[in-house]
Amino acid sequence: MTSTPNHGSSLRSIPSSQQSGRFLQVRMAKVNDPSWKPTFIVKPDGGCQGDGIYLIKDPGEVRIMASIQNRPAVVQEYISKPLLIDRLKFDMRLYVLLKSLEPLEIYISKDGLSRFCTEQYQEPNHKNLHHVYMHLTNYSLNIHSGNFIHSDSTHTGSKRTVSSVLYRLLAKGMDIKKVWSDIIALVIKTIIALIPELKVYYQVDIPPGKPGPSCFQILGFDILLMKNLKPVLLEVNANPSMKIEHEQELLPGVFENVPSLVDEEVKITVIRDTLRLVDPGRRRSNQNR
Repeated sequence: MTSTPNHGSSLRSIPSSQQSGRFLQVRMAKVNDPSWKPTFIVKPDGGCQGDGIYLIKDPGEVRIMASIQNRPAVVQEYISKPLLIDRLKFDMRLYVLLKSLEPLEIYISKDGLSRFCTEQYQEPNHKNLHHVYMHLTNYSLNIHSGNFIHSDSTHTGSKRTVSSVLYRLLAKGMDIKKVWSDIIALVIKTIIALIPELKVYYQVDIPPGKPGPSCFQILGFDILLMKNLKPVLLEVNANPSMKIEHEQELLPGVFENVPSLVDEEVKITVIRDTLRLVDPGRRRSNQNR
């Protein structure tokens, strides 16, 4: 993992319950830009694995769908011009260890997972808004596509390592050092924005001056690269999956779990390095035996 310095910034999402005010103001702010033809992505609060996510063109549709699903959601502008590889949209899952709040210590994994869509990308329009395999990169969704490719290589298939994607961009002459630097800055600013709330929860369980356990957390950052290589934060997962297997269909309706080389390479390293960082004393003790 890579240790990071401390910088500051803030992020903000817009709950759909407040969309009648703030959400419409966001839309109106770009009305004078004739090239801006927005699409919005709606993510149910507390959801996971792509459950309940949908795309809309008209903000008024949020209320209709929200009443059907009967749960609050977060509305974001959909990134309609992502960087593509093999004409497929993809995102990157990077693992971030928040080792300490005071002093603030952040470590970013040197590698991660690149999750690919399984249908060639087209900019969203009224005809393809419901094509989840085109617009949503969630592994748990795309694994059910007939086009999903399981691979024994970390460089091919529908799930690859982040490093393999960066090497491919490097081969095309792109500045991956700048990309990585921008990703680190994005992670730092996001963590800084979360610190005040995290400290409140921490101090409730461990009041100042009271001896208690040291706490740490592994976060999953989902990041999308735009065409200009600018990284955009999609979301932060407080409980990212550490599963190192994938389902493989042996017969129609018959599945078994088989090892996933990509998951093993990335996640085992993340867990191993995390344990070494949070308990360095035990590591030294084991080395002296």
